[in-house]
Amino acid sequence: MYGDQDTVRKILTESGDTWAVVGLSSNQARAAYGVAGVLQRFGKRIVPVHPKAETVHGEQGYASLADIPFPVDVVDVFVNGDLAGGVADEAVAIGAKAVWFQLGVVDEAAYGRTREAGLEMVMDRCPAIEIPRLG
Repeated sequence: MYGDQDTVRKILTESGDTWAVVGLSSNQARAAYGVAGVLQRFGKRIVPVHPKAETVHGEQGYASLADIPFPVDVVDVFVNGDLAGGVADEAVAIGAKAVWFQLGVVDEAAYGRTREAGLEMVMDRCPAIEIPRLG
């Protein structure tokens, strides 16, 4: 319901190649680390967003979306569902084109606000699973 194939394809192929990955740190045991690596292998520029602002996968990290000094196309959200809506609102505020909530992250109110603002949005899906299927 919140991730039809047309929207998934559009975000992965037409929304742009700069992906801010919110919740991405240098912790290799976390899902965000592996997903960011897959996105890089498929030609996406990943931008780590985490309070520690660590460099991950060779890319400079930032403490928040607002701190990123260049345009972001897609905001990939790896935070707990209680915080995800606020991140979606920040994505709208910075002018992103799309928001992607990872597996298990669903916030219907945030989905409504984000779509109303004109952004594409997918919830409860994983781009690392979807992107190889596009070939």
